[in-house]
Amino acid sequence: MHDGYLRSGASNPVRRALTSLGILMLGIGGLAMATVDSPPPETAPQAPRESAPTKRLLVFSKTAGFRHDSIPDGIACVRELLGNRFQIDATEDAGVFNPENLKRYEAIVFVSTTGDILDAKQQQAFEEFIRAGGGFAGIHAAADTEHTWPWFGKLVGAYFKTHPPVQESTVVVEDRTHPSTRMLPERWTRTDEWYVYDHNPRKHVRVLASLDDSTVSGANMGGDHPIAWYQEFDGGRSWYTGGGHTKESFREPLFRQHIEGGILWVAGETDAPPAPVAPKPEETREAPTTRANDGRGTQQ
Repeated sequence: MHDGYLRSGASNPVRRALTSLGILMLGIGGLAMATVDSPPPETAPQAPRESAPTKRLLVFSKTAGFRHDSIPDGIACVRELLGNRFQIDATEDAGVFNPENLKRYEAIVFVSTTGDILDAKQQQAFEEFIRAGGGFAGIHAAADTEHTWPWFGKLVGAYFKTHPPVQESTVVVEDRTHPSTRMLPERWTRTDEWYVYDHNPRKHVRVLASLDDSTVSGANMGGDHPIAWYQEFDGGRSWYTGGGHTKESFREPLFRQHIEGGILWVAGETDAPPAPVAPKPEETREAPTTRANDGRGTQQ
């Protein structure tokens, strides 16, 4: 009687219970086996998070004289070239030239500054920055700045005197070992506003490139016309290029690389052959005289 009850078929409640229990146990066992035997699911590798640059550049473009409409293009160019390597602060606030603030920067870039733009305390802070090993890069009208501050004139290398109209001319690249010129051809033809300077700086700087005066009208410097140079000066580094008047300059691939290499050098990010060490400021030539209103030393 008891055995027949157990074998009575699907309607038997005990059999149904036992069958359900067996299915449940098989499910649990299969789950356990899957847990033990199956490898953990793979996860996509996480790309390393890029940290913000820790080094900084100060880009300064204050003007007290002629103002170039290419200044925004120059600032944008520096950001595009070096924004992944430096935090870049661009300003026209001369108040940033104080000792504590300038300690944050590797180098200061003057983008077509003009006129007298720093007071005596700000000038002193700048001098201390360079003496502590800081770098300076000057673009174009940086040479038309602070004509009555002799130390700055020696830092840049020479002061702007005059210029002819914008025209296509040929630059002779004299030194192709520097980071700012190693990518340039020996003769580099381009269009810009070509400065004439108050004196030839070759005695105190290493000339990188000079203008072929025979290819330009109205910009003769007696057959020796430096247009880009660098030097070690008063404890720091200085690099200058006369190019950069036009907006188009800052879209030229070679000119952009020229600027990039110069800034990287003054910031200590790349090496170059030793530059001549300029004499200490008090040992250099007599200070330039204050500009007279004769049309020289001011942009037209």
